[in-house]
Amino acid sequence: MKLLRYGPAGEEKPGLLFEGVILDLSDYIDDLSGGALSDEVLDRVRVLDPTKLQVVDSETRLGSCVGNVGKFICIGLNYADHAAESGMELPQEPVVFFKATSAITGPNDMVDIPRNSVKTDWEVELGVVIGKHTKYVSKEDALDHVAGYCVINDLSERDFQIHRSGQWVKGKSADTFGPIGPWLVTRDEVGDPQDLSMYLEVNGYRYQDGSTRTMHFDVATIISHLSQFMSLQPGDVISTGTPPGVGMGQTPETYLKPGDVMELGIEGLGVQRQTVQASA
Repeated sequence: MKLLRYGPAGEEKPGLLFEGVILDLSDYIDDLSGGALSDEVLDRVRVLDPTKLQVVDSETRLGSCVGNVGKFICIGLNYADHAAESGMELPQEPVVFFKATSAITGPNDMVDIPRNSVKTDWEVELGVVIGKHTKYVSKEDALDHVAGYCVINDLSERDFQIHRSGQWVKGKSADTFGPIGPWLVTRDEVGDPQDLSMYLEVNGYRYQDGSTRTMHFDVATIISHLSQFMSLQPGDVISTGTPPGVGMGQTPETYLKPGDVMELGIEGLGVQRQTVQASA
């Protein structure tokens, strides 16, 4: 299934994409969050008759495909070629940092360049949405804890991230720096998360053109590793790293400016489009 949230910011309702049409699910679940992401609830949604669901205007705004995210966890330097373009060695264990949940926006919402920013950058990433309580899970069982997958743009302000001291979170957490969606695609429909092509373009020029095949740590390893240090809850989101082609890796370095348009997508998971503007 392809699940989504639609409507004005802060007032999103749950929906289902069926044969290209958005159908309303609000009579059956309150939101795509928390316990609604369990296998049991998703199985009940799966057997609904789509002809009995209300059709939603195709022009409606899409919100983040997950609501009320508890933890927004990111994995750094998880593609060998991206680590190389960043001038950093591949880590022995996953590099973990957090992104503020206030950064989360819809997949096609405007992206704001923060005040005093000089290096706002892009990163297409595979998002993993947890579907049930996960603690000390083995790598072999880890994917059973996934509700589904989605597209994430892990926007980053490199000067804040690298030169402003402390953890990377300073450069990762500005408002609008976490577009998620358009859809949450359930794990049964995705199949192998380690064989998905992905891309990102700015103003029609393709900067990133990669695949999850080149991840240093695969999705199952990441989930198992994280669960050794913290419990993962239904609705937690993990952003699993980016392939090469970020602005910081260009010669000369290239960063976003007002008026730029990003398009990014992952095979089977949909496409995001964002226009960049200066923060108010």
